[in-house]
Amino acid sequence: MPSRSIRPLVPFLLLQFTGTACSAMIVPFMGFFLIEVLGHPPWVLSIYSALMVGTTIITNRVFARRIDVGEPVFPMVGLAAACFCTAAVLIGLFPSLATALTVCTLGFGLSASAASTMFSLGGSMAERHDVPRARFNAYMRATMSTAWMVGPAAAFVVADAIGPLMVFRLSTLAALVWLVLWWRVLPHDVRAESRAQVPEDIGGQLAFDLRMAAAFVFCLAAAHSLCFQALPIYYVREVGLPGYAPGTAFSIKTFVEVFAIFSTPLLISRFGVKRALLGTALLAVVAIQVLASIQSFPQMILGAALEGLYFGLFASLGITYVQAYAGGRPAAATATYWNTLMITGILAGPAAGLIAQWQDFRTVLYVASGVALTAPFVMALGVGLSRRRRAMG
Repeated sequence: MPSRSIRPLVPFLLLQFTGTACSAMIVPFMGFFLIEVLGHPPWVLSIYSALMVGTTIITNRVFARRIDVGEPVFPMVGLAAACFCTAAVLIGLFPSLATALTVCTLGFGLSASAASTMFSLGGSMAERHDVPRARFNAYMRATMSTAWMVGPAAAFVVADAIGPLMVFRLSTLAALVWLVLWWRVLPHDVRAESRAQVPEDIGGQLAFDLRMAAAFVFCLAAAHSLCFQALPIYYVREVGLPGYAPGTAFSIKTFVEVFAIFSTPLLISRFGVKRALLGTALLAVVAIQVLASIQSFPQMILGAALEGLYFGLFASLGITYVQAYAGGRPAAATATYWNTLMITGILAGPAAGLIAQWQDFRTVLYVASGVALTAPFVMALGVGLSRRRRAMG
């Protein structure tokens, strides 16, 4: 049966875009705000990030359990939007480290759970409208990437033109739009589709496969996170590019990323998820090596485009790969994917700093390339162990 138009799902994507744009305005800005505006040392950002991401990981796990047993998703999305709005208002009124480490880590951390919640619900929404899940995953990932093109740029432009506190007022307005869309767009009784429980022996095998899929995702996500931490300083300090180069590279990366994401349904239908991901892992190694060897602005443009190509493919293929081993718990599998990405984000900052302290930021990229190269071996190990377990079971 041919799939129906994506048009009925556009309001859902608009809701996702607004929520993601809220997070995209705040997440990269908080480091600048804590260090440059409030004047705290860089290690404070590590504490803030650990508390915020820890809150998100716990919330993702709790919400995933509730989604998988059929509880309504509507209040979970609303709670995320309300917590973001509250945190944005309070940090704007009381700009201090105490507010950041309490209200903001809790409010922004809990609000970030909306990404996992929306993707968990997205599979159900796609099925209801007869849209292939992989295709709708691509639309959702592209929507997220587009929001990340808009959010950080808006935050830093406003901070530079009007003042840093205005960023929190702008994000408050965006959160109010998020709340209105949540109330008007999302059905109040919406639930993720319940899945039949799998037998215990099959469930154990799926749990093992899910862990190995998460390990593969961890390798590529860790490589990307290391690059994300190292590239801005590497471009300016070690390559000698102008100060606007990191922003230009990020815009090019996210632009290419969107087109790469939309190509993934075709890649899946032609090569399958695993083969497409293996090719993506090898492309990641090549892309990071290119980044580590740039010496000019045009070479940076090429490297940024290659980075966007591999990360766009990975972002869309990765979540589809993990969800394939969901069994009777699709929301838990989706939460595992997002939590894996967040854990790599926590680890990458200190790791990049230590490697750069030992050598330089170019070395961070070489290490990232090596981490990406381990991903195909992790997948091969997982496939081999999985076959062995089935043969023995």
